[in-house]
Amino acid sequence: MKSKEFRNSPLFLRNDYKSEGEWNFPIIKRQELDLNNLDLISYSDISSKDNKNLHKGVHFFIDDWRFESLYDKPDRSVDTLSKYRFLLTPDYSLYAEMPLWRQIESIGKARWIGANWQARGLTVIPTISWARTQSFAFCFKSIEKHSTVAIGMIGCKKNHRSFMQGYNEMLVQIEPDAIICFGDPFPEMLGNIIRVDYSASRREVH
Repeated sequence: MKSKEFRNSPLFLRNDYKSEGEWNFPIIKRQELDLNNLDLISYSDISSKDNKNLHKGVHFFIDDWRFESLYDKPDRSVDTLSKYRFLLTPDYSLYAEMPLWRQIESIGKARWIGANWQARGLTVIPTISWARTQSFAFCFKSIEKHSTVAIGMIGCKKNHRSFMQGYNEMLVQIEPDAIICFGDPFPEMLGNIIRVDYSASRREVH
């Protein structure tokens, strides 16, 4: 690719979608979703031949390397993903030991993928994650107020206090109408919590 072509490539610029704030993250719009009988399936378990799990939403509470292609090659999995009821945005890691630029990058990639899916007509629920309090300046941005959001409880019991700080800040900044909770919530978590069991995300045998 010539340098001018590279400079103007949409996959290089990633400026296709409306953004906001100092970080210019693409906005994930609020979408309606029937919250009755919610089930999830892992992205690592989906298949183009699947016909038993299409009523489920796809989650990304898995290792980052399993879904990096969604950002690098965004057209590759769209046909398969579009068959499912809804999609959570990828849960890119936000480890406390990461420098802030890496944490910001993780949020930006997840927002871009979500905006890209919405532009293609898919139903998208933003996955919300956070690290230490410094991340609160950016990790809740570009999500429309009163959206339904998703959170994962994997590993949170080891960092109870830090988790609750971020959770309560999410309630203030996003004011979500509902929270899809992958795993057991803490008793003190407020809000309209829709619990989804880990076991519900396992693919049925065909």
